Amino acid sequence: MKNKKLTFDDLRKKNLKRLGEIHNCEEWDYPEWMMATMGELGELANILKKIRRGSKVWNDETREEVRYELADTMIYLDLLANCLNEDLGEAVREKFNLVSKKYNSKVTL
Repeated sequence: MKNKKLTFDDLRKKNLKRLGEIHNCEEWDYPEWMMATMGELGELANILKKIRRGSKVWNDETREEVRYELADTMIYLDLLANCLNEDLGEAVREKFNLVSKKYNSKVTL
C-alpha cells in the first residue's frame, strides 16, 4: 500500500494525539516549543556545517540524518504553531502567495 501524502492537518492531529501519549510537556508554552524547534534546527545546522567543512561525507547515512532533523524541526514547528493557535498550513499558503504577488509570480498555493 502506497503512503498517502501528509497534510498539515494530518500532522497536527497526530502530533497532538501522540503528544498526549508520550510527552510530559503539558505545561509548555511558546518559549519551550520555540527552544525545542531551534534545538532541532541547530542539530541540522551542525550536520550541514560538518558536510560543508569536509569532516562529514554526504552519503546515505548522512542523508537520513538530515531528513530526520528536517522532520524533527517540522514536528516541533507545528507544535509551536499549535501553542500560538495558528494554522501552519494556512499561514504557509498565505505567506507563499504574498511573496508570489510581491515578485509578480503566477505560482500560488
